[in-house]
Amino acid sequence: MKLAKFLTATALGGVIAASPAYAQDVQGEETVDDNVIIVTASKRETTLQETPISVSVTTGETLENAQIRDVLDLQTVTPSLRVSQLQTSSASTFIIRGFGNGDNNFGIEPSVGVFIDGVFRSRSAAALSDLPNVQRIEVLNGPQSTLFGKNASAGVISVVTREPQFEFGGAVEAVYGNYNNVVLKGDITGPITENIAFSIDGSYNRRDGYAKIVNLDEEQNNRNRWAARGQLLFEPAADLKIRAIGDFSRIDEICCQVMTVVAGPTAGAIQLLGGQFSTDRFSYDAYLNQVPINKVDNYGGSIQVDYDAGPLSFTSISSYRELKNLFVSDIDYSSLDIANETRNQKVKTLTQEFRVASDFDGPLNFLLGGYYFDESISQTSQIENGTRIRDFFEILAGGNPADIIAGNPSIFNGVEAGLGLPQESIFLTPLLTSEQFSMDNRSYSIFGTVDFEPVDGLVITGGFNYTDDKKDFALAQQSFDPLGQINLIDAFIVGATGGTVTSRAQFQALPAANQAALLAAAQSAANPLLGLAAFQFQPPFLSIPNAVEDGKTRDDKFTYLLRAAYRISDEISVYGSYATGFKASSVNLSRDSRPSSDDFVAGPGGSTFAAPSSPILDAGLAVPNLRSGSRFAGPENATVYEVGVKGQWEGFGFNLALFDQTIKGFQSLAFTGTGFALQNAGQQSVKGFEFDSTISPTEGLVFTFAMTYLDPLFDDFPGSVLGDLTGATPGGIPEFAISTSATYSHEFGASGNMLITRIDYSHESNTPINNGLPTYNAALGNTQIFSREVNLVNGSMTLKLESGLEVGAYVRNLLNDKFITTVFDGVAQSGTVSGYPSAPRTYGGVVRYKF
Repeated sequence: MKLAKFLTATALGGVIAASPAYAQDVQGEETVDDNVIIVTASKRETTLQETPISVSVTTGETLENAQIRDVLDLQTVTPSLRVSQLQTSSASTFIIRGFGNGDNNFGIEPSVGVFIDGVFRSRSAAALSDLPNVQRIEVLNGPQSTLFGKNASAGVISVVTREPQFEFGGAVEAVYGNYNNVVLKGDITGPITENIAFSIDGSYNRRDGYAKIVNLDEEQNNRNRWAARGQLLFEPAADLKIRAIGDFSRIDEICCQVMTVVAGPTAGAIQLLGGQFSTDRFSYDAYLNQVPINKVDNYGGSIQVDYDAGPLSFTSISSYRELKNLFVSDIDYSSLDIANETRNQKVKTLTQEFRVASDFDGPLNFLLGGYYFDESISQTSQIENGTRIRDFFEILAGGNPADIIAGNPSIFNGVEAGLGLPQESIFLTPLLTSEQFSMDNRSYSIFGTVDFEPVDGLVITGGFNYTDDKKDFALAQQSFDPLGQINLIDAFIVGATGGTVTSRAQFQALPAANQAALLAAAQSAANPLLGLAAFQFQPPFLSIPNAVEDGKTRDDKFTYLLRAAYRISDEISVYGSYATGFKASSVNLSRDSRPSSDDFVAGPGGSTFAAPSSPILDAGLAVPNLRSGSRFAGPENATVYEVGVKGQWEGFGFNLALFDQTIKGFQSLAFTGTGFALQNAGQQSVKGFEFDSTISPTEGLVFTFAMTYLDPLFDDFPGSVLGDLTGATPGGIPEFAISTSATYSHEFGASGNMLITRIDYSHESNTPINNGLPTYNAALGNTQIFSREVNLVNGSMTLKLESGLEVGAYVRNLLNDKFITTVFDGVAQSGTVSGYPSAPRTYGGVVRYKF
């Protein structure tokens, strides 16, 4: 009933469409009318109206008018898409229809594939540079594995840039906004010979931070990035085209501000030692012990060859890319020097795609292709112990604050004496951990579609994809803190037996009654060591490959598509489809990677002495405090039922898609306060619809309205880090997401001068940010879940002169809407909740010249 009332109110309110595609005149792009725009969602050039897929298209002119610079801002005009930036400038997550994966772990493949000019960007850090000279951006909703392989189980973002032109032209643009935002963009294109054209474009984006690290007098959440790209277009014959692209982009920023949403019991210890943190959620003040470092270098090249042989056309896309990602972060998010993390990641990716498509006059046409993917990932990382970490944990362990502040701690000195450890060793090693991870991924796909048109207007499509995926990975870690090397249950047993039992074999040789009595005492108040378990953050790590775990995943999957589309009239078409999707196994490339329960089961309290027989234990590989967890998550398998209607009349068009989508084995990555848990949800589903429309009631006036409704469900997720979530509604997925805009283009007589005014609004209904936090909410019976609602208003006005000069102004987040983008358990601070605040209002002026 609520949904019906909402739709009725929407219809009465004068509705209308997600991505305006009105007449425009930009270099290298065809002039289009109303909703008629060429897209390549099906890897063929078709109009938006003819494409039987739920796809949103944002044109280059919309990107200019709305001041959308990268895919982070794209969600304001595409309601099915959510993009969030988290720990660093490079850690972003793309989510379509509620499905997506966090990007804090390079071993996890994205569920939403990002393609730029047909080339897959395997990690979001490689897709975040500013995008000058964009022709359009297509967002394909739902599984697209048939044509895009293993990288598109939830959807695709396809960015299409303008190719070089054989007529000389170009544009330059300068922006100045608040926070001293300076943006410079430029592109130039033209002929070299009658068969060769070139283009060069670049962008520079600098902005002061809107947040401040108060104690260090340093700005945070700034912008400092640039990108450059060169292209050559060869057309040696009318039927042959070769496009070569080379690009480089760099990000060097201070990101990202974290606020203290809830100050837990540990906050007092930070303050006693002179540390500071901000609890004002939107003051944009932060307190850190060091300035964060975020550096990303992303570069590569591609060659696309298109050959038209009459009824057959051939396409080849070859690419090679490299990504370098470095960040240094204060992970306790306070001015007290407790701990810092450094992570250095490198990715090298080689891809090759080849396809052939037919254009026969008869009722049968096909597309057939192959895809090869070869990628290597390496990562070195470490956690550094801060100068005050021992004092901080001394207070939490019950030490006398006055003695600690005076430099006379006692708790850990006593622990060291009791356990036979060197004095002044616990939490006083330079590093807590050091890690070395690597992964090689090779896969290939064979895919194709066949279109059969038995009668005029009716097209029946069958498609398939076979993907074979292989991953080989190696992980090693050195854990330096001596306390983490000791199991507190086993240490008690050693002491209680006077040192006569020092190994699992000796313990297992005891009579069963003696074993039970020792274990009972070790887990009771008789064991004074148990209170130290909270300080064993990083125990020894079992490296992989090893004698039991081979460090390999091997997946292959056949997916398919069945679809029928019928053009009822020149104005209306309908379609129905069933498709399956696939994403290969993802690997937990982190210090929290642990063997599966099939390979190892720990005893009570992590005891090795009392652990049952298992392959790792029997092979003599067990290390102290080893527990089972996740080395990798198995494949995702998606299915979607979808029906759609598309209508197009003069001045009005709409698209409606209803869907029922399910992913079995959804790869869930959850932060637990000290690490990340990677696991498969049994099954997650979502039902809903997507609607977008465009209306132009008079010349020059265009209204758009787009809405997505989602009804998600954990059908089966018994083993989550929050307990059994089966039957629960997944958090972070708004029920309603809306994007709407009004654009008025006023031409001054026949002068060719035009004033374009645009206002747009995006909304996400109030929804829980997540299903709870493993530490904070679990202690409260999974209550006090944090929520967010988004209401963003953006506006722009541009005067376009016939001479090519354009002058304009813009504002984003006009009403300065404030919300928490996400929350997480405070790092090693039980009861503390940290979060990321939304960006404040930004505005500025634009001068652009096109020639």
